[in-house]
Amino acid sequence: MNIIVDAFGGDNAPLEVIKGAADAVAKLDVDVTLTGNESIIKKTAEENGISLDRISIIHTESVIDIHEEPTEVIKGKSDCSMAVGLKALAEGKGDAFVSAGSTGALVVGATFIAKRLKGIKRAALAPILPTAKGHVILMDGGANVDCRPEMLLQFGIMGSCYMERVMGLKSPKVGLLNVGAEDTKGREMDIEAYKLLSNAPVDFYGNLEARELPFGVCQVAVSDGFTGNIALKLYEGMGSFFAGELKGMLTSGLSGKLAALMIMPKVKEFKKKLDYTEVGGAVLMGISKPVIKAHGSSNAKAFYNAIRQAKNCVDGKVIDAISQSLEAVKAQEK
Repeated sequence: MNIIVDAFGGDNAPLEVIKGAADAVAKLDVDVTLTGNESIIKKTAEENGISLDRISIIHTESVIDIHEEPTEVIKGKSDCSMAVGLKALAEGKGDAFVSAGSTGALVVGATFIAKRLKGIKRAALAPILPTAKGHVILMDGGANVDCRPEMLLQFGIMGSCYMERVMGLKSPKVGLLNVGAEDTKGREMDIEAYKLLSNAPVDFYGNLEARELPFGVCQVAVSDGFTGNIALKLYEGMGSFFAGELKGMLTSGLSGKLAALMIMPKVKEFKKKLDYTEVGGAVLMGISKPVIKAHGSSNAKAFYNAIRQAKNCVDGKVIDAISQSLEAVKAQEK
């Protein structure tokens, strides 16, 4: 299996990307293709004693910046490390693609270069969030601000396939993020999406209120990208808030420090649960091959886990599962 990785995407590129790729080759038994400036990649690897065994390089000169228009990835910067990586993916030179570059550019590039899966209306950004009972995949985390009911139906199907095939959950519960539990709640889009999801080949929980999200009552949370992104940012903000408050309590005064010594193993477990580097990245669901959006500040550990996540998508045949589920919906409509 070969995973293509944008070597110049993210704040810590290319060193942390190269380190993560080398770890993945050693521990996951995969080949990696890095896209980016070949001389810089080789020099960085040599200076840091990193082996490039089973790591190939596709040379590119340019990089798309996060401040540039996302459409530049298919226009003025079509030779950048992200675009070239997506072209290689589309041409069958790799099984999946990982980048920590511009989210907007990745959504545009993956849609127009790697192409959407047949029948998919829109690709959705799907971050994996920790819950009291494991994880929940948020569909959509911000790629599509305006959605139609049939798009939310597809988000639910794709999220269910991912959680089953990659996370190993049998019949994951799919919830529609809404302002109340009743099926009459929400906008017209939500009410119609509720009806569609009720008849879909998924284990539909019903409407999911935001306060339920952290408790793991559902493993798939469906929403439009506007609502989903607000929920995502609040989730991240509250996580940082609680971590900061906890640190303050455990480092303040003698009693706090004594308590810290007693519960430190539990604190470390909790911190690991909230650590985004443990997951890897957000999946761009709906593309013809697995595409992973790693966090912009990803370190080597995060890149390693993003590559692992990409490998698991390929091994779990998520794309095939989504296609089969879409066919089932189409047959049901007929």
